[in-house]
Amino acid sequence: MNMDKPVRRVAIFALLLFFGLMAQVNYVQGSQAEDLRTDSNNARQYADVFNSPRGQISAGGEVLVVSKETGKDNPKYGRSYQDGPIFAPITGYFNGNATQVERAYNSLLGGKDKRITQQRWFDTFIGKKAEGANIELTLDPDAQRTAYEQLKGKTQQGRRGGAVVMDVKTGAIKVAASWPSFDPNEVAPQTGEKGAKRLEQLNKGSGVIRPLVDNALSQTFPPGSSFKTVTAAVAMERLNLSIGSSVNTGQLILPESGRPLPNSHDSGSCAGSAPLKGAFAESCNTSFAKMALDMGIQQLHDGSAKFGFGERVKMEPDMFAAESAVPVSVTDAKGQTVETGKDGTARSGIGQENVRATPLQMAMVACAVANNGKIMNPYVVQNVRAKDQSELYNASPKEFGEAMSGDHADQLAEMMRAVITEGTAKNLQGMRIAGKTGTAEQDPASGIPNSRWFVGFSPIENPRYAFAVVTEGSGDGATNAGPIAGAIMSKVLKK
Repeated sequence: MNMDKPVRRVAIFALLLFFGLMAQVNYVQGSQAEDLRTDSNNARQYADVFNSPRGQISAGGEVLVVSKETGKDNPKYGRSYQDGPIFAPITGYFNGNATQVERAYNSLLGGKDKRITQQRWFDTFIGKKAEGANIELTLDPDAQRTAYEQLKGKTQQGRRGGAVVMDVKTGAIKVAASWPSFDPNEVAPQTGEKGAKRLEQLNKGSGVIRPLVDNALSQTFPPGSSFKTVTAAVAMERLNLSIGSSVNTGQLILPESGRPLPNSHDSGSCAGSAPLKGAFAESCNTSFAKMALDMGIQQLHDGSAKFGFGERVKMEPDMFAAESAVPVSVTDAKGQTVETGKDGTARSGIGQENVRATPLQMAMVACAVANNGKIMNPYVVQNVRAKDQSELYNASPKEFGEAMSGDHADQLAEMMRAVITEGTAKNLQGMRIAGKTGTAEQDPASGIPNSRWFVGFSPIENPRYAFAVVTEGSGDGATNAGPIAGAIMSKVLKK
């Protein structure tokens, strides 16, 4: 009896079954791997998180974050952060939970993303874990270090400071520094219970000092006179003003309280009337408070929204900046809605009352001035590569929005240059920066110091970068924020 034909049929059937099984395994462990891994009923996702190395995070050719074997069964791999406090506002931390880039690109860093698992399906099939991808940030490490040290040295009374620099043509963030900060190494997986307790301490903070809430992207401050850049831009559009328009710079009596709103001085451009350029350069409060009153709080609110106020700006997947705000109304301690009155509207026009902004938001304002009215969407990750160097992601610059016309932007740029040549920041001449000072006086009697700002662009002609610096303490923005901006930009411009 000839057995070849039946044997062939069985062999072909067995082969088909084998290929069918491979296809099913490929589908389940490749295409469905991420869905199964993150399913709420899958307890292994929590047990496996420390069993394989995560990808590294780099910037400017420097490796900032790596995974290292601990020599233990659990956790098998820890996480090591170079100059942890300096880069923490961007890298965040990882200990099972994660923040910032560690969170935004968690599946890629952990090797669980479909772009890796589908590409390396055979490794998954034979039981080999897919390796995490490596991330390259947009940061300038030298400038980031300079910003951190400058903020640390200039911030007074143990308070806070933040700095942001972004490329005006792409939106790439070159600096996002914060003081105080925290060291992600103290809460990394290998620290165990000690790290968990330290994280709890950091979460609680001390008063307004919350190290886990960075002061560059995630904390808001009253912007003071640096906000006059926004007020001027909105007034140019809504009130048809220009750089040469004559504006009232003399005394302004607030309409509800009957109290005068003071200027820092009553001479020069602030003596009674002046062109808008002079009022901006010398930061005459009365002029910009009057503009806000003429427009009303709703128009000021709507105009500021074009710059990003009123929304959490998205930098990366699941990585957002805090919301800056020009409120039309606020909720008081009793939970009641209180409208911003006319006195509050006047103070809002000079960046006080309830106006709040992150350094990132004010850098975006400066970006609009330096980039013909257009703001690019800020981002911090330049590219992601698998272990075999294949590119999984590369940043593509996107426009956030058009905050003003190119003509108005050019006029504001000239006004920012005048701040340096003839206005409130003549001490910054020679630093290759132009911008607007801001000193938001809060309540020194209650121990709440000034928020001191300098917001602008660099170089002075044909600007490539926008920046914002804020520190808290006594004194003004020209003296306590401007020189920090100059020091940071001297590093950025070397690249």
